[in-house]
Amino acid sequence: MAIIAILIVIPLTSVFVYTTNTNQLFTNNDNSKLKVISSFNPLHEFSQIVGQEKIDATLLVPVGVEPHDWEPTIKDVQQMQKSDLIVINGIGFENWVDDLTENDYQGTIVNTSKGIVIIKSIHDENDSHESGDPHIWLNPIYAKKQVENIALAFSNTDPENREFYMINAAKYSEELHELDLKIRNELSACSKDFIAFHDAFSYFADEYDLNQHTIVQTTDSHGEVTAKTLENVISKARTLNIKVIFSEETVNTKTSQIIANEIGGKVLVLSPLEIVSDDNYISKMTQNLENLKEALC
Repeated sequence: MAIIAILIVIPLTSVFVYTTNTNQLFTNNDNSKLKVISSFNPLHEFSQIVGQEKIDATLLVPVGVEPHDWEPTIKDVQQMQKSDLIVINGIGFENWVDDLTENDYQGTIVNTSKGIVIIKSIHDENDSHESGDPHIWLNPIYAKKQVENIALAFSNTDPENREFYMINAAKYSEELHELDLKIRNELSACSKDFIAFHDAFSYFADEYDLNQHTIVQTTDSHGEVTAKTLENVISKARTLNIKVIFSEETVNTKTSQIIANEIGGKVLVLSPLEIVSDDNYISKMTQNLENLKEALC
């Protein structure tokens, strides 16, 4: 009997461990709740804030993975097909969405970029709406719009709890408003030019009257860095008397450090908030503000 018990327990334990490891971001579904899947971390946080206990919230992109790089597995697609809503950034950031709609997804796809004026990247190869700069969440004003779009979508799908969603969205929008005022006030008297790692802060720079320069001149952080690129950035930094070169959490700091060494400066992080972190949106944006103040003020 002991041997039989061991033979039963060990496989069951193995299945439990495997299931826990591969589904750690999925919540247990309750049929009375909206099943909401968000494409990446800021939208997952916004959805949780708006929906709270009325939703089952799932983060699609795993911990440590950049949304730019991620493609859904068959298991991910199966999870999405079971959801009521899929919250996306839009502007081409989720290149797998078209395949999902073509496969007859029955839920609601919430495009949180609705109502936001999109910046067309100078590196775009066409003029479609889907080819613009996707980094709208880095502007707190636009983050408020994304929260509003999420609340409207939840309310339309679950009108019985409309007031609940709208109140939560309004409360959080006030926090985002306070963040916006803080950034605006604390950077208003500072220098304007900064060097980010990749072209992620155009909406932020436009909102706060800053000038973004970049090492990688694309909206994707995986652009090529050549010797000529380094030479040009070093020259730009010297011309503008810039002493801080920004890097990001998920990239090798070597490139930024080479430039910083050449100008006698230092490297700090300016986060695009694309990957999962222990910090929330407002705290991460506040960290960005502090590092920008060190660079500009």
